[in-house]
Amino acid sequence: MTNTTGRKVTANIAITLDGRYHGPGGPGDLGAIVRYATTEVARNHLTQIWDGATTALLSRPNAEGFLGYWPTVAADENADPRDRGYAKWLVDTEKVVLSTTLTEAPWERTRVVNAPAADVVTELKATGTGNILVNTSPSILKPLLAADLVDRLFLLITPEIAGGGLRLFEDGLPGSTWTLTHQEVGELGEIATIYDRAR
Repeated sequence: MTNTTGRKVTANIAITLDGRYHGPGGPGDLGAIVRYATTEVARNHLTQIWDGATTALLSRPNAEGFLGYWPTVAADENADPRDRGYAKWLVDTEKVVLSTTLTEAPWERTRVVNAPAADVVTELKATGTGNILVNTSPSILKPLLAADLVDRLFLLITPEIAGGGLRLFEDGLPGSTWTLTHQEVGELGEIATIYDRAR
């Protein structure tokens, strides 16, 4: 199917200096990342991530975590406006959750799909408008990078070496060139970057 809509695939994720999205303790080991997630630079970065996106593409574990947390932020009048803006977007936008175990979605405006990430993105790009945001879901982002289907990367790089854990950029990816279109350095040394795929 040919993409005729002009939809772009964007993705956001935080990684350490050694390219890991969690530490050696497994997916819950976010010590090298979590303290940087609420800085001024990270919150400004969060605002840019969902701008122009009309579909959130999530893995099941991320959907369960995000949709268990962010709706309470959307309803909290005392929350940081940047956090609340993202939270409201996530609650209100179309969500596509990739899962091999769920048969129906327990969340509103959500559909569950059991298919390879590249196939799902190709189908999404053929219809609709607005960007497709792969929302902090490395199990989706990795195969899309392997298929060269990502148009924009929002990376928050933390000034720590995790020393273990899974890496985002693994050996065997196709070679590609990216253009740095935005960068901002935070007070803790974190760097928020936006890279666009040069095609």
